[in-house]
This record gives sequence, C-alpha cells and structure tokens, in this order.
Amino acid sequence: MIQKFIELGQGYGDIFELCEIMTTNKHRIHHTFAFVSDIDGKKVASIAVALKPVGESKFMPIYICREGIPYDKENQSKRFSIFENTVKELDELLITLEVKNSSVYVDEQLYYHYLTGVLRLYHYIPAMY
Repeated sequence: MIQKFIELGQGYGDIFELCEIMTTNKHRIHHTFAFVSDIDGKKVASIAVALKPVGESKFMPIYICREGIPYDKENQSKRFSIFENTVKELDELLITLEVKNSSVYVDEQLYYHYLTGVLRLYHYIPAMY
C-alpha cells in the first residue's frame, strides 16, 4: 500500500475544500486526523483525512492542511471547528496525535515520512506491501 500526503493550503478555502473532499468521498474515509505540534510555545494543528484506495488501486491519499490552525481546546479556532463539525456530521472519529513540528525537518518530505511512520506504528494506516 502506498500512502502519499497531498498538501492543501492553510486558509479557510482550503479547509472548505478538505471538508468537501470528505463529504463527497464519505464512503472512502479511512480515518480523520488532527496532528498537534508546538511552534515557539504555541500549539498548532494540521488536519487530515486518509481515504481508502479506489477499486484495485494500492494508493491511499492523505489530504492535509499543514500547521496553519491555532489549536486550543477551550478557545477553538473557526477553521478547526469547521473541520471538527464535518467529522461529526459524517459520523467519523477524529484521531488527535501529538507530533513533532515540520520545522524540525530540513525537507517537508522527511516530515511526511515521519508522519507516515507514526500512522503505521499505531496501525491507523496499513503497512506498505
């Protein structure tokens, strides 16, 4: 199974696009994620959805809006609320994970390899075969 992160932007339009991808592909949703990290003492979230492969394909896309959303459980940002409400409407479980920030990595592809490893370790996505 090949998993690949497909990065969307960090603005409102990108959040709506991610939510639309989830709504139109509800039957393909594997898991939804909030990756929480720390940047200079502030918590930020990346939100993502992993979709099941189409037909006989061995490709699992993971759409992500990376680290553009302030994360505060008590005082949630509008962007995070929009995503969380879509997850609830689709009757899915939002998996929240504390991860390293992408700024730790020299290359964003290394960061995505790290996230893929974390998701495989916890069996949230299938192993590579």
